[in-house]
Amino acid sequence: MKRTVKRSGKVLLVSCLALAFGAAARAQQPTTPTQAPKSSAAAPRNAAEALSRYEQALPAIQDPELKFYLLTKVAPTAAEAGETEKAKAYARDLLERAPAMRKDWNYGNAIHVGNLVLGRIALAAGDVAEAKRLLLEAGGTPGSPQLNSFGPNMLLAKELLKKGERAAVVKYLDALGVFWVSNRGRIEAWKGAVAQGQTPDFGPNLTLYLSNWRYEKWDRLQP
Repeated sequence: MKRTVKRSGKVLLVSCLALAFGAAARAQQPTTPTQAPKSSAAAPRNAAEALSRYEQALPAIQDPELKFYLLTKVAPTAAEAGETEKAKAYARDLLERAPAMRKDWNYGNAIHVGNLVLGRIALAAGDVAEAKRLLLEAGGTPGSPQLNSFGPNMLLAKELLKKGERAAVVKYLDALGVFWVSNRGRIEAWKGAVAQGQTPDFGPNLTLYLSNWRYEKWDRLQP
């Protein structure tokens, strides 16, 4: 009987020590990302916050293709954040890098987005002629996997229609048909509406490529 009690006491003591050691060991373990996710990886609340995130990530990116790709997002994000001079600088940088990236899948996106950003800035400054020129430059993109599938951005075209610049918008639409062959009749429908003095319903094509920060995977851009 006494031996049984002693044996039970030893088992209980060993169990208590094991539990205490385990608790101490767990307390010393570093916090994992799952336990404490980085708040900076959460979606930004607005374009200004998104721009700040991009600008933190840009200096660390040495690969020219990755920087070229990121600038395609940074330029329109700066414009949406109201940072006109930054938007202009990023868009020009993007277009200056483009000739060396002709074989890159993002080349067509860069030509499209860079010119649209500069075109909207020109229009906001009252330079309608320059805005029309840049609209047509944007329409001269050779296309890309995204442009060929989802089509172009139509925001600058819509803004020019408000100024009565229907001829320029029709030329832009004609240029888009070269690469956006799967447009399912939308180009002709839009041209028909413009010819009648109407502003077409461009739907999601008003935001394509200019608000991509909203869908960014921010955890991959931690500096």
